[in-house]
Amino acid sequence: MSKKLKMGMVGGGIGAFIGAVHRHAAALDGNIELVCGAFSSTAEKAQASGRALGIDEQRNYTSYQEMFDREAELPAGERMDFVAIVTPNHMHFPVACAALKAGFHVISDKPATLDLNEAKELEALVAHTGLLFGLTHTYTGYPMVKEARQWIADGKLGKIRKVIVEYTQGWLSEKEDDDNKQATWRTDPTKSGASGCMGDIGSHAGNLAEYICGTSIEQVCAELSIFVPGRMLDDDGIALIQMGGGIKGILHASQVAAGEENNLTIRVYGEKGGLEWHQQEPNSLEIKWLDSSKQILRTGGNHSAIAAANTRTPMGHPEGYLEAFANIYKNFCQAVLAFQQGEPSDSQSLDYPGIAEGVRGMALIEALVESSRSSDKWYSIKP
Repeated sequence: MSKKLKMGMVGGGIGAFIGAVHRHAAALDGNIELVCGAFSSTAEKAQASGRALGIDEQRNYTSYQEMFDREAELPAGERMDFVAIVTPNHMHFPVACAALKAGFHVISDKPATLDLNEAKELEALVAHTGLLFGLTHTYTGYPMVKEARQWIADGKLGKIRKVIVEYTQGWLSEKEDDDNKQATWRTDPTKSGASGCMGDIGSHAGNLAEYICGTSIEQVCAELSIFVPGRMLDDDGIALIQMGGGIKGILHASQVAAGEENNLTIRVYGEKGGLEWHQQEPNSLEIKWLDSSKQILRTGGNHSAIAAANTRTPMGHPEGYLEAFANIYKNFCQAVLAFQQGEPSDSQSLDYPGIAEGVRGMALIEALVESSRSSDKWYSIKP
């Protein structure tokens, strides 16, 4: 990358989890500099957060509106190049819209918006402005996930028949403490949206299945459950899914699977064989054959070009969550740089989730919720 891009941030202040993850990921390759931010909706906390991060006092803003107005007034070479949105879900849409209208590219934590109508409106605004929008569906950034996608795209497993994707955690097995910020907003429908568990991690599972298989989920038959008394949003769910190309499968997500940590797993089966990948052991991809022995592919093993382009270290040196997150940032920033130079982005630069994935993700969440409430067996997704 020929120049370092300047990043602003909304949210992610003192006490936040995902903001620090975004900052670490953005900084990993040395191509992005955090130059400004509005790190909290509370002015005092926003400024304290900015000071803790070493932000120039003149660019340590108390609101995102102030940040966009003042950054837009700066010369092109000094203002931020894009903004990262790391707020709770209900603020993704208004902040993204304000940023795009002010002329700034956007990368946002997922989901893109609070509901499908907002996602469609945001999609229209992205198209109208011509600016770039990235979405941090982190797990598509892993090299072996990209390798799996390439194997299926190349037809090595034959026609794909079945996909089983599950994402299980146990951290919400008990009633959330009011002091647990990460739990309280995720279980509040005004901040999280129509779904809890499926919206938070089931959407990751659905996105991973679509990315690897190269096709969309078209229909669902879902059951969402609330196991912890008094909770307002689902903490567990399972769905039969039908995807393009005749692929059928199962999507399961739970945040009350006691003892589980962050167990995202996908299995895909074709006519000739299958593949299996585990997020908790991300550097291995298992290839299973109908008529021969299983293979285990490892990160850094000179596989597909797309996997190699998203690998940083030699074989045997583990790469994990932050590196996968950083790959989303790296590819997005390459696209931003190409945009600034008036050049078309290559396929590698465009290998990051965008607004289309944001719309499909919200369509999936709403379909899962409606299917669970419906007496009909199958519920069509209407993006």
